[in-house]
Amino acid sequence: MKPFGALLSFEEAIRVVEAHIKPINRTETIGIDEAVGRVLAEDIAAALSVPSFDRAAMDGYAVKAKDTFGAGQMKPKTLELAGELHAGDAPKKRVIAGQCIQISTGAMMPPGADAVLMVEDTEVENGQVKVFKAVLPGGNVGKMGEDIREGEGVLAKGTLLNAGKVGVLASQGIQQVKVYAQPKVAIMPSGEEVVELGKKLKPSQLYDINSHTVAAIVRENGGVPVRLGVVGDTREDIKAKVSQSLKNDLVVISGGSSVGERDLLVGVLEGWGEVLFHGIQVRPGKPTLFALIEGKPLFGMPGYPTSCLINSYLFVLPTIRKMAHLPPRKGETVQARTGRRIPGSVGRKQFLTVTIQNGEVFSAFKESGAITSIANADGYIAIEQNVDMLEKGTPVTVTLF
Repeated sequence: MKPFGALLSFEEAIRVVEAHIKPINRTETIGIDEAVGRVLAEDIAAALSVPSFDRAAMDGYAVKAKDTFGAGQMKPKTLELAGELHAGDAPKKRVIAGQCIQISTGAMMPPGADAVLMVEDTEVENGQVKVFKAVLPGGNVGKMGEDIREGEGVLAKGTLLNAGKVGVLASQGIQQVKVYAQPKVAIMPSGEEVVELGKKLKPSQLYDINSHTVAAIVRENGGVPVRLGVVGDTREDIKAKVSQSLKNDLVVISGGSSVGERDLLVGVLEGWGEVLFHGIQVRPGKPTLFALIEGKPLFGMPGYPTSCLINSYLFVLPTIRKMAHLPPRKGETVQARTGRRIPGSVGRKQFLTVTIQNGEVFSAFKESGAITSIANADGYIAIEQNVDMLEKGTPVTVTLF
C-alpha cells in the first residue's frame, strides 16, 4: 500500500477535466422522429416559405375589404355568396366586387380577396351574406412567408433539437437530418467481489451496482453506455479491459483507484498514459482519478456506490454533455434550512445527500457503500472544506437529482 500524493481541490480537478475534454465531431444522419434531444451538425435554411400561400386565419368569408366598408349592425352590407373553400382546396373562382366565398380556417385565399370576414359578423339567407361589421385589408389573413421565408436560416449548427425545432424541420419537408454522434462511454466495475447481475453470489460477493448507475447517467445526458463487464484484480486483466475500452470515446472504471495493495489501476495507467490527477479534496470520492490513455479520457471512480454515483454526477455528467455538444445541465435548486446540526469534513469539500421535509433538510447519507444514500435522497448540498459544522437553521442550497 502507498498513500495518496497531494490532493487537488474540487475546483482545480474540474478545471483539469474541462481543459482536456473536447466535443466529438463524428456525425450521423437520422430521421427527424428520432432527433429530439440530439444536436444539429449542419445549418438549415428554408427551402420554402411557411405558409407557402396566403390563407384564412378564421372561419368566415373571403371578401374584398372595401365591399364591407360602412357596414354596421343597423345598416348591414349585402354580398352574393359565390362558393366555398375548405382547407386543402385549390381556389377555382375569383372574388369579384359584391361577391364573397365561404372559407375555412387554413384554406388558401382565392384570387381577388384581400380579407376574411369572421362568420360571427355575418348572417346568411337565400345565398346572400349580410355583413354587420367592416374588415380591413389583410384582416384575418395569414400571409405567405409570415412564419418562415424561403432562403432564411431557420436552425443553426449546434442547435439542441426539441419538439418545436423538429416541427420546423417538418415544415420544410425534411425527413432526415445530420446530427452529432452520441459519445460512447465504456463502463467497467472492478474487483473480485463484484458479480454481474444474473450470476450466483458467493458469501463474500456483491452484485454490480456501479456500472448500471453510471450507465443511467450516460443515457440521461446524451451518451451511449457500453458495459464491458467486471475487471479482475490483476494488472493483466486491467490492461486487457482498458485496451478493449479505448475504441470508445470515454472510459469509466469504478473501484481499483484507491491505495490498497489490490488497487492496481493507477500503477497500470501511469506506465501507459498520463494520470492528470489521483485524489481530490472531496467527500465522498477522495480516490477519484482522471487520466489520458492513448488520447482517450478515463475516469477511475471510487468503488463504493454512493461515492461512485455522486462523483459521476459531478465529473462524468458534464464530461458527457460537453462531448455530445449539449449545453451544461441546469440542475434545479431549492433553498432550505438545515433541520439539525450537520458536521462538515474539514480539509475536504463535502457533497452530502439530503432529504427535504417541510422546507428543512436532513442528511440522507448512511455510508459510502449504501446506494440508498442517494436512492432515498432528494438532492445534495455542498459544504465547503473550511466548514466543520452547519448549525441547525443554516440556509443551504439543495441541488435536486
